[in-house]
Amino acid sequence: MADPVAADRLRQHRPHSGRMYDYYLGGRTNYAVDREAAETVMRRFPAIRVTARVNRAFTHRAARFLARDRGLRQFLDIGTGIPTAPNLHEVVQAEVPEARVAYADNDPIVLVYADSLLGSTPEGRTGYVEADLTEPAGLLAAVAAGGCLDLSEPVALSLNAVLPFVPDDKEPYAVVATLMDRLAPGSYLTLSHATGDFAPEVWAEVVGVYAQGGTPAQVRSHAEVERFFSGLVLEDPGVVLAHRWRPDPADGPAVQLGDNVVSLYVGMARKE
Repeated sequence: MADPVAADRLRQHRPHSGRMYDYYLGGRTNYAVDREAAETVMRRFPAIRVTARVNRAFTHRAARFLARDRGLRQFLDIGTGIPTAPNLHEVVQAEVPEARVAYADNDPIVLVYADSLLGSTPEGRTGYVEADLTEPAGLLAAVAAGGCLDLSEPVALSLNAVLPFVPDDKEPYAVVATLMDRLAPGSYLTLSHATGDFAPEVWAEVVGVYAQGGTPAQVRSHAEVERFFSGLVLEDPGVVLAHRWRPDPADGPAVQLGDNVVSLYVGMARKE
């Protein structure tokens, strides 16, 4: 018989944002309940799969930029989600084999697949901790205890596509500020965030689909996303739509996409 406690912990009976994202990307680590919810989102916003792919392309570009052009050797990816090759450590270790990458997520199903996140190069290292973004001090303590990263040295903090699931009542700005306050000078913050700026009624319906599935969500305006970088030094071109942040020809014709199709702000900034 199935273990009902384990099933509840894995949320197999309710749609989960990470598994829905996996479905948008064409992955197979999802259940019927996730696919049903994702299809409902797609009926309201048919471009959601494009948004997911553009987000993933930005995540890779940003990681390569930090490793290759800014000399970062430590990366902390919070809200890791379902592993999908190439994972962040594969991207950065292709540039810098000695890079260290720590992953953190509070979804127990990610732990089930965490082996995919631990295939480091011999020169580098990877690690995984189960921790909650809304408890930033505890999360950093778990990362430090894991020994993968040295938090006294600069770290590239990645918060891609996770902050929409930290609504205002969970104090997302305080969460990000706490994380950055405790990281060393020279650290970087990279994030991506869905926005309703171009289709507010549509995105209100999308947020409603997630809420009905038990996942509070919130899209934010350009000004609200920019606020996450308060006190930090933004890299050019600032907070922009994902397909306009240092586009790479290898990503294909994404730069030609309409802004309303992407509906995703991104940015990167340095702690001095």
